[in-house]
Amino acid sequence: MRIPALRPCDAPLSRVSMTCAFRARRLAAALALAGLVALAPSLAAPAAAEDTTAATASQTEAARPSPPGRTGLPLPRFVSLRASEVNLRSGPGTRYPIDWVYRRSGMPVEIIDEFDTWRRIRDWQGTEGWVHQSMVQGRRSVLITGQRRTLKRRPEAAAPGVAMLDAGVIAGLERCRDGWCEVSAGGYSGWLPRDSFYGLYPDEEPR
Repeated sequence: MRIPALRPCDAPLSRVSMTCAFRARRLAAALALAGLVALAPSLAAPAAAEDTTAATASQTEAARPSPPGRTGLPLPRFVSLRASEVNLRSGPGTRYPIDWVYRRSGMPVEIIDEFDTWRRIRDWQGTEGWVHQSMVQGRRSVLITGQRRTLKRRPEAAAPGVAMLDAGVIAGLERCRDGWCEVSAGGYSGWLPRDSFYGLYPDEEPR
């Protein structure tokens, strides 16, 4: 039986406005070589709209800072984007300019600081900025990195494949055990090695 393949533009949680992640990355590189202004990360686009609401490096760190944020939750911590259009601002407030607009609902990001109702986030490419708290949610997700990954039926290297996940696909994170994590995307559920994606700390055990 042929194993289905999920791509970033197909995945139900990855609503990319015009291009997939790696097309945007190639475009950014081309513009940089031409001496033009560099684009933001591949999952972001130049800002064009205001928020309608009230107002890869760190993943490899094995230890988190002990002081919690103002909410009492640990910093940094992973969350996901709630909306399909999220404004990334240069500061914690609507008076600060919009640097970029994320257009992928469910994309995993880190909260690295908190101020009032604003959260400073960092994405998988290391870009940082501020978003309103209503634009993020505690629901966990992961972003497939590197090469195409085989979603396994069981947490074993020899287990049969359920689906193929291309780099850039966003999947829901369910649970982890013994170096494997159960994820779901495009109606398929299965297991991936922990090092197959962005969105989970090495010492973290999601519940």
